[in-house]
Amino acid sequence: MNQPLAYVHPGAKIAKNVVVEPFTTIHNNVIIGEGTWIGSNVTIMEGARIGKNCNIFPGAVISAPPQDLKYQGEDTITEIGDNTTIRECVTINKGTTDRMKTVIGKNCLIMAYCHVAHDCIVGDNCIFSNNSTLAGHITVGDHVILAGMTAVHQFCSIGNHAFVTGGSLVRKDVPPYVKAAREPLSYVGINSVGLRRRGFTTEKIREIQNIFRILYQKNYNNTQAAEIIEAEMEATTERDEILQFIKNSHRGIMKGYITSN
Repeated sequence: MNQPLAYVHPGAKIAKNVVVEPFTTIHNNVIIGEGTWIGSNVTIMEGARIGKNCNIFPGAVISAPPQDLKYQGEDTITEIGDNTTIRECVTINKGTTDRMKTVIGKNCLIMAYCHVAHDCIVGDNCIFSNNSTLAGHITVGDHVILAGMTAVHQFCSIGNHAFVTGGSLVRKDVPPYVKAAREPLSYVGINSVGLRRRGFTTEKIREIQNIFRILYQKNYNNTQAAEIIEAEMEATTERDEILQFIKNSHRGIMKGYITSN
């Protein structure tokens, strides 16, 4: 790295083969891994921990102080996993004393103008399309896709392999493996296309569908449905994951079933 038109604080730790384009500012207490490219006019603030082979496009602001009036300058961080791409004008705020960090996992694509607020934990292989917004304290699993202009309420959770359609307002927790759509946000089926792409067999997809039929299409409340699923469905990794998600949900899972037609 030898870019005279960028400012890099002497206290930043940057691998030798990192590329920093002109007019970028990198603050103190920043770590950037090998092979990462930082575009022009990027601002990387204190507490950023950026992995290997990442791409950060112009206008992005990483690890800015939280937009939270309770934040008093505590020493918190932002973690960006290896091979993650952050497109133009994305903003990612660092954590508060709640979790002490904001995390974006490995192999993620965060498209232009997305915002990830303080204390969010995002898993691996996620895609957030343009203008998606996460409020604070949100947990997102692996292989989650948020289509464009999705807004997620603070403290919500979204399970592994979930797909949320564009323009959605996520006010409740979204279970793993599902497609969520409409207003108010409702179950419209499982994310079968995504599951097939990731190697799930037809039998496994059918098993997951049967679980969610009990939960969403049989007019049981969540407690009744969970009891029936546990009693009648064979114990598998996916079944247990769904049951655990329901059990751990603090905001409650989204309600309602709408056919996709």
